[in-house]
Amino acid sequence: MSLSSDIAPRRLPEPAAMLRLIKPITWFPPMWAFLCGVVSSGAVLSGQWPMILLGILLAGPIVCGMSQAANDWCDRHVDAINEPYRPIPSGRIPGRWGLWIALAMSLLALFVGWQLGPWGFAATVVGVLAAWAYSAEPVRLKKSGWWGPGLVGLCYEGLPWFTGAAVAAAGMPSWPVILIAALYALGAHGIMTLNDFKALEGDTQTGVNSLPVTLGPRRAALVACWGMALPQAGVISLLLAWGKPLHAGAIALLLLAQIAAMRVLLRDPEARAPWYNGTGVTLYVSGMMIAAFALRSLS
Repeated sequence: MSLSSDIAPRRLPEPAAMLRLIKPITWFPPMWAFLCGVVSSGAVLSGQWPMILLGILLAGPIVCGMSQAANDWCDRHVDAINEPYRPIPSGRIPGRWGLWIALAMSLLALFVGWQLGPWGFAATVVGVLAAWAYSAEPVRLKKSGWWGPGLVGLCYEGLPWFTGAAVAAAGMPSWPVILIAALYALGAHGIMTLNDFKALEGDTQTGVNSLPVTLGPRRAALVACWGMALPQAGVISLLLAWGKPLHAGAIALLLLAQIAAMRVLLRDPEARAPWYNGTGVTLYVSGMMIAAFALRSLS
């Protein structure tokens, strides 16, 4: 066997690399938000579980997986600097296979979204368009440290929450549901900003103006912390106003725990951002479900 045959480029993608391309670890936030929407709707769920499970599948593996594939394809030049071992720059997904996978999953998302009725389909269209607007030229909102994380936060937390509530209720969610979903989507801007720390070097070299690049790690981390904390304070205030002091108190305790974790984060934002994403974010999404149950009892 010749050396040239040993190192010949692949013609077909490696199955394990295809799974890694759609990043199963990222599916949890939109699936969780969809469930929060279902709970918050106040609808009777008996008999709706097939539709709900289909919505969870759509929010996580399909739409989120599609967005990850699209992002990796559009970011292949950045990943070649930051993470050359990822599926596309490493050659384990060769040629234009990354693009074909993202496009095929976009079509699959629209087909599945159609099964969820008009509200589910409309939300799916928004999610698919947002995924490509975030990653692809000429729009590529990822270049902005303000618009990019805001769009991702909307699609990871707000849009799935709205969709879950709309599918379960078979109609427009109530304004308290929309308001709480919007606040948690706003707070997710901070989560996405912390996620940008891992690509600081590549973003700097390729002109992606993330907040860690434009503000520096310390100031970006401060913006992220305030961005996560203030919307949760808004949720607590609303729940108190709506006569839900126990739910508000539970979320307040979770927020205090997050503030303690933020103090640790701010000692060394670059090093501790991944740690915070595994601790503070868990506390954040736990509060989402508590808020969802508060809304359900309001309904």
